[in-house]
Amino acid sequence: MNYVTHLSKDKKLAKIIGADLHELKLQKNIPLRLMASILSQQLSTKVAAVIFNRFLELYDGKEPQLQQVLDTPSETLRSIGLSNAKTGYVKNVAAFCIEHAVTDKKLAKMQNEEIAELLVQIKGVGRWTVEMLLMFSLGREDVFAVDDLGIQQAMTRIYQLDAADKKSMKEKMQQISAAWSPYRTYACLHLWQWKDQ
Repeated sequence: MNYVTHLSKDKKLAKIIGADLHELKLQKNIPLRLMASILSQQLSTKVAAVIFNRFLELYDGKEPQLQQVLDTPSETLRSIGLSNAKTGYVKNVAAFCIEHAVTDKKLAKMQNEEIAELLVQIKGVGRWTVEMLLMFSLGREDVFAVDDLGIQQAMTRIYQLDAADKKSMKEKMQQISAAWSPYRTYACLHLWQWKDQ
């Protein structure tokens, strides 16, 4: 059974399921993807792409090794448009991934929740960042981003949830999304697409 059939059991969700979207793919060099997501925080997609390209240019356009990032002077990282905080966070990711031997192979064997528990230990990496990594870099099909503003806005409109009480709203969102498992990532993709239209 494909995910559309499963998600369409939710009548309200069925109404907004659009064309097939983003194909979930497993990317390589996950620690670097995590750095990229920190670089892109609070930036438009366009600006984030520019910053990431500048970041790669520091390493002759190649994807750097973790140690190379760690050895890059903070001033150099700031010179491409990173704030002090982001410069620190990017280095935190590099240091943590070296220290804990975080590799693509290691992450591939771990469950979503284990990955979240591991990576949120890094200063500058929150649960939302890990969820985006699980969806867009690790290609996991069953991730629900309860803290994502776009998902919250879409679900409050579709399911008439009360956004004033954040705690109760998130609990209701979790309850609704439980029925979407094991395809919650696809549900999120459709919610984002619907909201953007």
